[in-house]
Amino acid sequence: MNLKLLFGALVFSTITANAQLATINENFNAFAEGQGQTVFPQNQWNNVFPAAVGNPPPMMNVVASGSNKFVQSYSGANQNSPQYLISPQIVTPTGDKTLSFKARRNTGSAPGTIQVGLVSSPSDMTTFVALGNPTMLTSDVFQTYSFPVPASTSSYIAFKFVGAIAPHTVLELDDVTYVGALSTSNVAVASKENIKFAVNTENTALQFIAKKDPKNIQVYSAAGQKVAEGKLNNQRFDISKLQTGIYYIAIETAEGSVTQSKFIKK
Repeated sequence: MNLKLLFGALVFSTITANAQLATINENFNAFAEGQGQTVFPQNQWNNVFPAAVGNPPPMMNVVASGSNKFVQSYSGANQNSPQYLISPQIVTPTGDKTLSFKARRNTGSAPGTIQVGLVSSPSDMTTFVALGNPTMLTSDVFQTYSFPVPASTSSYIAFKFVGAIAPHTVLELDDVTYVGALSTSNVAVASKENIKFAVNTENTALQFIAKKDPKNIQVYSAAGQKVAEGKLNNQRFDISKLQTGIYYIAIETAEGSVTQSKFIKK
């Protein structure tokens, strides 16, 4: 009886450890720091270098700046050879969630690109389906990027890094979230940050109510293309040039966190 109970507990633990995630909220601060190929797999995240050549080799690192940790992709002697960071397995997407993250190039590094997509296998990058075009990282300050995730049969998120201009490119990633949009109505609330906004009656602006103005606002189309970015003007964000439709919004708060929602412009 004891052996049967122990076996049952071990099976349950294995299933729990590999359970598919409905959401992701990862700042990498709980990861162990390190450099090289032994850093991953870690906390169900993994890395893949499908076409790496050259010496020194590429590396996926976990580094710290003060108390903050983040993932660092180093291309080594490779150029134009992609590296991938793979998320834990997620529940098969149904089209109701948004992926958001921060990325930058390391100070002193040449620019490189980052592209996000879905893969059906965590080791086969031929299954990569992009969520948008590659983004060239030219700033050494973390910028926030958001993409709506469509319904799919794939169940892993992949971050594709490419040193597109020169070898020895260093690109960095932090604060990955994969969460549902909060509301499809014309009034949305980001309750965690106590931010509210609504489309005005003229459908020309988002009217915000917040204790502190957000640092930055990015608006994306339903296809995942960034269509507007900027700051508030008298607690209003101009959407007069947008076509009618559903839009996703990423709000970087005064404290530096990011919250997402969506709105309808009629």
